[in-house]
Amino acid sequence: MESVNELGDYLRARRAALAPGDVGVPDDGPRRVPGLRRDEVALLGGVSTDYYIRLEQGRERHPSEQVLRAIAVALRLDDAAAAHLFRLGRSAFGTAAAATTVAPQLLRMMDGMREEPAFVVGAAQDVLAANAMARELYGGFVRYDNLLRMIFLDPFAREFYADWDHAARIAVGNLRASSSQFPQDERIERVVGELSVRSPAFTGLWARYEVRPRTHEDKHFRHPRVGEMRLHFEALAVTSAPGQHLSVYSAEPGSADADALVLLRRPAEREAAVTDRAAAAEEGVSRS
Repeated sequence: MESVNELGDYLRARRAALAPGDVGVPDDGPRRVPGLRRDEVALLGGVSTDYYIRLEQGRERHPSEQVLRAIAVALRLDDAAAAHLFRLGRSAFGTAAAATTVAPQLLRMMDGMREEPAFVVGAAQDVLAANAMARELYGGFVRYDNLLRMIFLDPFAREFYADWDHAARIAVGNLRASSSQFPQDERIERVVGELSVRSPAFTGLWARYEVRPRTHEDKHFRHPRVGEMRLHFEALAVTSAPGQHLSVYSAEPGSADADALVLLRRPAEREAAVTDRAAAAEEGVSRS
């Protein structure tokens, strides 16, 4: 469950993440708490200390756009983190509901991608659909259902991700970005609630309030069958389905990683062939 004072929690977390030297504030020795003091943020943002304290305490819930922009600059927030601050600072906002059903056209396109792992995730990072290559890539997990649950609750994740700490931090930041776009989404709340109870590692990262939408990056995997793989990841927003992203992995042509994808492809091709034959048989029955 989220706090009733999300704006204050977010401001405190981002303030604690900054060192005085990060913003040109003189470091006057040891501090009782990490990060900047509230009066220092107020000074950098050009607001009174009393006003800023009221923001953090939840006694001021309608800051102006100018104030939010100034505080975003003071806290050195990037575009995604500033957007999250603006969402929290607005008293009323509208948003589309996150889509959970994958369109048949997208399924056909994804299944036709026989050389790269491709899958569709929803706002809560549920795997809504995946092609044969993606299922083969993630085949070592007990369940291929939700990326956050897989990373934090399945022990295989620490073998699969060469840098588990980085993967975990990116995944949590991405979920924060989704929660900003779809506030009060019931599925996101359930995922956060379950992981908060079952994973101290998740709880610690979630409390940092880092907002990092994942759009592209290079990933290093240790696959149990084909060995180490370094793949490039792209997440493409499905504009017709709010909250959904088509995620695709690729390898540098001619590289050892491309060879590993070929090895990964062989059982995936067998699975795809079986699926194609079943579909053809079903179509024949329906025509008859």
